Amino acid sequence: MGEVVWTTLRLAGLTTVLLLVLATPIAWWLARRRAWWKEVVAAVTTLPIILPPSVLGFYLLIAIAPQSPLMGLLHPFGIRTLAFTFPGLVIGSMVYSLPFAVQPIRGAFEAMGPRPMEVAATLRASPMDAFFTVALPLARRGFLTAAILVFAHTVGEFGVVLMIGGGIPGKTETISVRIYQLVENLQYAEAYRLAAGVVVFSFLALLALLLLDRRADEAVR
Repeated sequence: MGEVVWTTLRLAGLTTVLLLVLATPIAWWLARRRAWWKEVVAAVTTLPIILPPSVLGFYLLIAIAPQSPLMGLLHPFGIRTLAFTFPGLVIGSMVYSLPFAVQPIRGAFEAMGPRPMEVAATLRASPMDAFFTVALPLARRGFLTAAILVFAHTVGEFGVVLMIGGGIPGKTETISVRIYQLVENLQYAEAYRLAAGVVVFSFLALLALLLLDRRADEAVR
């Protein structure tokens, strides 16, 4: 049981950190650009919310299979496939949770408006300096929301994780997959305990988001 919890927490933590790094430039570009085709990019980053996990998991499994063009680029480095591996799980989780990182951060950048960056420019701050010293601190609420959502969403993943990882004990088996296997084996008592833990965790994550929103609203007032 400990291995399952550790694998799930490690997957959720790594996915959260990597997604915050990846989603930040995407969200900044979406918030600042006025190109008509930016909504096409926004739709692509939001697509995992709409797609069934089985469909997304299937295409990701094809992409990281040994015969895929993507894996062909990695063959010279000794990497034949990422299917049924922990790195493959991380990639799948990042794609599946991408909207939960991009949308809150984009919203925070848009709520900031152009004025702070214009003021920083008048003080001769470079665009990079202004981004790190002005934009990021002002958007911290969006980053906190994104981190909580991504972490909680990854903990509860099932379809994508099962298709890409296969639920290999000690390697790619997560809490959601273990619950499914326990129910299949009619081990309801242990399934109850694990499911109850996920419910409590989900409630605490939602409560943290609500308290964060309330605190931010009070600060504005």
